[in-house]
Amino acid sequence: MKSYNANRRDFLKNVAQFAGVATLGAYMPYPLFAQDLKQISKKGAKMQTLTLNNGVKMPILGLGTYSLTGKAGQKAMSEAIEVGYRLFDSAQMYNNEAELGAAINAAVKGGIKREEFFIQTKLLDSLLIHMPYSQSKAMYRAMESFYKQGILRVIGISNFGAKAYSEFVKSCEVIPAINQCETHLLLQQKPLREAMKSKKTLLQSWSPFIAGKGSILENPTLKSIAQKYNKTPAQVVLRFLIEQGISVIPKTSKRARMQENLNVFDFSLSAQDMQILKGFDTNKSAFSWTNN
Repeated sequence: MKSYNANRRDFLKNVAQFAGVATLGAYMPYPLFAQDLKQISKKGAKMQTLTLNNGVKMPILGLGTYSLTGKAGQKAMSEAIEVGYRLFDSAQMYNNEAELGAAINAAVKGGIKREEFFIQTKLLDSLLIHMPYSQSKAMYRAMESFYKQGILRVIGISNFGAKAYSEFVKSCEVIPAINQCETHLLLQQKPLREAMKSKKTLLQSWSPFIAGKGSILENPTLKSIAQKYNKTPAQVVLRFLIEQGISVIPKTSKRARMQENLNVFDFSLSAQDMQILKGFDTNKSAFSWTNN
């Protein structure tokens, strides 16, 4: 426990150096269309950013870090920074916050501007409440206090389905800026997006490739669309979500995949192909524990 707490302190110490950058800004103007996205050059990758309604800019695509632990995990995160990632998603339960903090600290020492980074993590002393816990409202009230004091630039939630979200925001003084949920071709979260629309809460997709379940990337229709744009099925999936204003945090430890996932800002899907991909939606979760 002593070692764990030390690692937790190291992470918080490192991210605290970024002047409140362990955040994602405030609320996103809704709806968001492809033409609202601005681009910034990141060592060859043209990352699109969102301008949130408090003026903070946020990369629309980031790296999920679940299972990226130890030296190998820190190496993967450092490589992600090298190829252009600036948004990172972590959680206390991932046991990799120290590695992420060290990778970012090294990058800052190497000359990357501190304000470029956006770090997401969960639980009370962090950014997102991980799930609709029974104590969520009390936890969120504490987060609201930190937000009002300027300690956090944004607060949000994770894995709140449409019903849970609608009930939760009734008691919020500060509307969640982000709701990070399972979102992919087979679960496009249309009811949730509609519920969040008036509150301008940003939907962020975790596991956009469904963790390989159902061999979605081998679907013949998806592969045919990808071939048309000279892209991979994974790139088409990411682009499909991005064009609807959905932030994405695909997870990978492989540098080539990191680069592939970033290379989605040089094409747009036709209206016809967008409609075809919308037809994949089953509105069913691929994971038994999510709150949809």
